[in-house]
Amino acid sequence: MKPVPEWHIITCEYPPQQGGVSDYTRLVAEGLAAEGDRVHVWCPSGPPPEETSPGITVHRALGRISSRELRSVGKYLDQFPGPRRLLVQWVPHGYGYRSMNLPFCLWLWNRARVANDEVQLMVHEPFLAFGEGSWKQDAAAAVHRIMATIVLSAAARVWMSIPAWRNRLRPYLLGRQLPLEWLPVPSNVENAANPTSNGGDPIFSDRRGLVRLGHFGTFGAPISRMLEPLILPLLRDHCNRALILMGRGSTEFRRAIIDRNPVLKEQIHATGEIAAAALSRYLRGCDIMIQPYPDGVSSRRGTAMAALSHGLPMVTTAGPLTENVWAESGAAQLVPHGDGASFLDVVDGLLADERKRIQMGLRARRLYLDRFDVRHTIHALRSTPESGLHLCES
Repeated sequence: MKPVPEWHIITCEYPPQQGGVSDYTRLVAEGLAAEGDRVHVWCPSGPPPEETSPGITVHRALGRISSRELRSVGKYLDQFPGPRRLLVQWVPHGYGYRSMNLPFCLWLWNRARVANDEVQLMVHEPFLAFGEGSWKQDAAAAVHRIMATIVLSAAARVWMSIPAWRNRLRPYLLGRQLPLEWLPVPSNVENAANPTSNGGDPIFSDRRGLVRLGHFGTFGAPISRMLEPLILPLLRDHCNRALILMGRGSTEFRRAIIDRNPVLKEQIHATGEIAAAALSRYLRGCDIMIQPYPDGVSSRRGTAMAALSHGLPMVTTAGPLTENVWAESGAAQLVPHGDGASFLDVVDGLLADERKRIQMGLRARRLYLDRFDVRHTIHALRSTPESGLHLCES
């Protein structure tokens, strides 16, 4: 009888802990388990999951990811038949120690070289950049590169959330000819079955001619600084337009905007942090998504993936991390970063052309299903390097 594949996913967060890596890890664990694989998730201390899907065992044994706790987890792992397959969710700032957890990296190296485990690395982010903050950030960026060198030397297979990481990671392979494979991040917001039910929220009333603009995010400073200057010209003198802000931090962001622009009070709505099913219904109620990003839209942006998976026309920014597939597919309208006037013109143009919006939404949904749906992630992970699998590289 063929043995059942077994995975040990090492992650810095897992539901009900919040975060993009948490949501991604859950999707991957559930996808692998749905294929009949056994999945063990090793994560830091935290509340137990509300429910665990069949085939998934969650071990909250990493604690604070100290050397002592790593040794303990190593003993647990040794009880499983080898060679064990470790799928590590790599975010250098996710493993504590002020984002400089060298012991964790050395532990992974030891698992590969001494325990003979197969380490697969999923690189969500490689390391901090130099020159973008204080000297402390530069010091962390230097340590991150040492950490990357160690974990890459332990890895038998390396996955990346976006192709742009390839050139950044390759120097730290130190000459190893190890393929760096793109494994796009799927949307963590599943399409709701009933897109019209929103608890009687007035923004979803049948008011004729109402145009609903949407923005989904966490409203951190880099994106908020780009979004705020767009809001007043998009809404002022357009009483038939409403803006729906979705996600953690949206209520606070709305309050700050209204404080500075009281006249927009009735046009701006915020959901706050809500469950995925409710969020999906709000997304599907939008006519256009407004999604600027400082480094450009890319498939690592879960908020953009959510818009794409819901078949929504989206106006966003192009930047150094933007894959070619965004422009080639016509699934979104791209505007150069920093060109607010062009951004506004593109939104106005789309609002004036319903047919174009419908076509763009259809292309967005088709692109998502063809390239980014979670089933592609699971198929890639379960493939072997010798199987000839080639993911899209654009």
